[in-house]
Amino acid sequence: MSTESPHRGGPFDAACPRDPHPVFRDLRERCPVRHTELPDGTHAWLVLEHELVRSGLADPALSLDKANSRDGYTGFRLPPALDRNLLNMDPPDHTRIRALVAGEFTPRRVAAMRPLVTRIAEGLLDRFPAQGPVDLVTAFTAPLPVLVICELLGVRGADTAAMRGWMESLFVPDPDDPAAAGRSVAAMVRFLADAVAERRRAPGDDLLSALVTARDGEDRLTEDELTSLAFAMFFAGFENTVHAIGNGVHALLDHPEQLVALRADPGLVPAAVEEVLRYEPPAQFAIRRFPLRDLDVAGVAVPAGQTVLLGVSAANRDPAVFSDPDEFDIHRDDAGRHLTFGRGPHFCVGAALARLEMEIAFITLFQRFPDLRLAVAEEELVWRPSHRSRGLAAFPVLF
Repeated sequence: MSTESPHRGGPFDAACPRDPHPVFRDLRERCPVRHTELPDGTHAWLVLEHELVRSGLADPALSLDKANSRDGYTGFRLPPALDRNLLNMDPPDHTRIRALVAGEFTPRRVAAMRPLVTRIAEGLLDRFPAQGPVDLVTAFTAPLPVLVICELLGVRGADTAAMRGWMESLFVPDPDDPAAAGRSVAAMVRFLADAVAERRRAPGDDLLSALVTARDGEDRLTEDELTSLAFAMFFAGFENTVHAIGNGVHALLDHPEQLVALRADPGLVPAAVEEVLRYEPPAQFAIRRFPLRDLDVAGVAVPAGQTVLLGVSAANRDPAVFSDPDEFDIHRDDAGRHLTFGRGPHFCVGAALARLEMEIAFITLFQRFPDLRLAVAEEELVWRPSHRSRGLAAFPVLF
């Protein structure tokens, strides 16, 4: 097995968010498994080839539990009541809790939500000004997933606006108020704990009530498990869906011939969703893993407990799997091999809902505004400066 000194820069350079794909391509071709230094000074191992990423996503030797980190990894700091969630958990606890959630997100149940999601999307478009410009992030792509999740969990009225504000403060930190994110987390803990207690007293017909009253064997979920589960649904279902929708709209506007084909044949929308997820995934890397033992990954020694980042974005453009991988083509027949939603026991439980939201967002937006276009030059768009996620900080459009 070979070892190497840590690589610096690359996908973590400040200029990379505008177009990280050439960087990923170069790294994948030169060394598909590499030791790198992250912007905060900690180290990680990048895995960039499709087959290696695909295998790693389902490898039980790669743990999601931060307790198995030996390199000082802390990541996003959460209070104990939120930290034990599906994004930081291995079997058997992960299997037990996921089974309760997965039953609420079957393809049939998600399909039944189409009228609800359509109504929410159209309601947001109804609030657009008579003519642009409008920031598509603040007016459409950000509120849509929050409103859908709120509706699922029975959060309504003024609480919906509060939840949206808390979530946005986590993903778009205020440089003038670095403590704002911590206050938002604390507020969400209080709110969700109160919501769980309320559902205990008076269950409704929402998803949170179903989880509160569900039993695993003879035991109900604990209060902390319910609170962290509700938080994980907001956390995982917000940022990625916001960016998936925004990235898709951007890709279609950037490839007008593809948009013309989509408008001519709405039956292409599901295929367009898969191509967007392949071509411009909202997450550059899968959630970090920690090897439970020393591993040999394609001849590279990866020590136990080190942070491993599986490069979904790089894998989704691997020419060994995808023909003309850097071309955006909604007609391609290999897009479904993307790894954006993961694989194995940690495959995204909300994948069907995310796909539905993307489909409805594209259909409603381009039907309502057939002349939708950028309000600024392409080079003026600002991409979020994050190696973790890929999305526009603002998306000004005209119609």
